[in-house]
Amino acid sequence: MNFTEQYLQRSQEIIGDRTPEEELYDNEVVMWLKKFGKIRKALNKANKKYPNEAMQYDDSNINNISSHYEYLLQHMEITKMANKAN
Repeated sequence: MNFTEQYLQRSQEIIGDRTPEEELYDNEVVMWLKKFGKIRKALNKANKKYPNEAMQYDDSNINNISSHYEYLLQHMEITKMANKAN
Protein backbone atom coordinates (compact mmCIF):
# COMPACT_ATOMS: atom_id res chain seq x y z
CA MET A 1 0.00 0.00 0.00
CA ASN A 2 1.49 3.35 -1.03
CA PHE A 3 1.42 6.55 0.99
CA THR A 4 -1.63 7.95 -0.79
CA GLU A 5 -3.64 4.80 -0.20
CA GLN A 6 -2.60 4.80 3.48
CA TYR A 7 -3.59 8.44 3.84
CA LEU A 8 -6.99 7.90 2.22
CA GLN A 9 -7.69 4.83 4.35
CA ARG A 10 -6.74 6.64 7.55
CA SER A 11 -8.74 9.74 6.62
CA GLN A 12 -11.81 7.57 6.01
CA GLU A 13 -11.38 6.09 9.48
CA ILE A 14 -11.20 9.57 11.00
CA ILE A 15 -14.04 11.13 9.00
CA GLY A 16 -16.24 8.05 9.04
CA ASP A 17 -19.25 7.18 6.95
CA ARG A 18 -21.61 10.06 6.30
CA THR A 19 -25.00 10.35 4.67
CA PRO A 20 -25.32 12.66 1.66
CA GLU A 21 -27.06 15.18 3.93
CA GLU A 22 -24.21 15.03 6.44
CA GLU A 23 -21.71 15.60 3.64
CA LEU A 24 -23.64 18.69 2.50
CA TYR A 25 -23.68 20.00 6.08
CA ASP A 26 -19.97 19.29 6.55
CA ASN A 27 -19.15 21.01 3.26
CA GLU A 28 -21.13 24.04 4.38
CA VAL A 29 -19.28 24.19 7.72
CA VAL A 30 -15.93 23.88 5.94
CA MET A 31 -16.83 26.61 3.45
CA TRP A 32 -17.72 29.06 6.22
CA LEU A 33 -14.76 27.99 8.35
CA LYS A 34 -12.47 28.71 5.43
CA LYS A 35 -14.13 32.09 4.91
CA PHE A 36 -14.37 33.28 8.53
CA GLY A 37 -11.88 31.09 10.41
CA LYS A 38 -14.29 30.79 13.35
CA ILE A 39 -15.97 27.48 14.08
CA ARG A 40 -18.95 28.91 15.95
CA LYS A 41 -19.81 31.23 13.08
CA ALA A 42 -19.37 28.40 10.57
CA LEU A 43 -21.63 26.10 12.58
CA ASN A 44 -24.30 28.78 12.97
CA LYS A 45 -24.33 29.42 9.20
CA ALA A 46 -24.51 25.70 8.39
CA ASN A 47 -27.17 25.13 11.07
CA LYS A 48 -29.38 27.76 9.43
CA LYS A 49 -29.02 26.21 5.99
CA TYR A 50 -29.34 22.60 7.14
CA PRO A 51 -31.50 22.63 10.30
CA ASN A 52 -32.12 18.87 10.16
CA GLU A 53 -28.37 18.26 10.38
CA ALA A 54 -27.70 21.10 12.84
CA MET A 55 -24.92 20.37 15.27
CA GLN A 56 -25.39 21.36 18.88
CA TYR A 57 -22.30 22.75 20.54
CA ASP A 58 -21.25 24.33 23.79
CA ASP A 59 -18.04 25.03 25.68
CA SER A 60 -17.67 21.36 26.59
CA ASN A 61 -17.48 20.08 22.98
CA ILE A 62 -16.52 23.04 20.78
CA ASN A 63 -12.80 22.19 20.81
CA ASN A 64 -13.45 18.64 19.57
CA ILE A 65 -15.81 19.92 16.89
CA SER A 66 -13.30 22.55 15.85
CA SER A 67 -10.53 19.94 15.58
CA HIS A 68 -12.75 17.71 13.46
CA TYR A 69 -13.61 20.48 11.00
CA GLU A 70 -10.04 21.78 10.86
CA TYR A 71 -8.99 18.27 9.91
CA LEU A 72 -11.77 18.03 7.34
CA LEU A 73 -10.76 21.39 5.84
CA GLN A 74 -7.15 20.25 5.52
CA HIS A 75 -8.24 16.91 4.10
CA MET A 76 -10.37 18.61 1.45
CA GLU A 77 -7.46 20.86 0.47
CA ILE A 78 -5.10 17.86 0.20
CA THR A 79 -7.49 15.85 -1.95
CA LYS A 80 -8.18 18.91 -4.12
CA MET A 81 -4.43 19.34 -4.77
CA ALA A 82 -4.01 15.61 -5.38
CA ASN A 83 -6.82 15.63 -7.94
CA LYS A 84 -5.22 18.56 -9.76
CA ALA A 85 -1.90 16.70 -9.87
CA ASN A 86 -3.52 13.67 -11.54
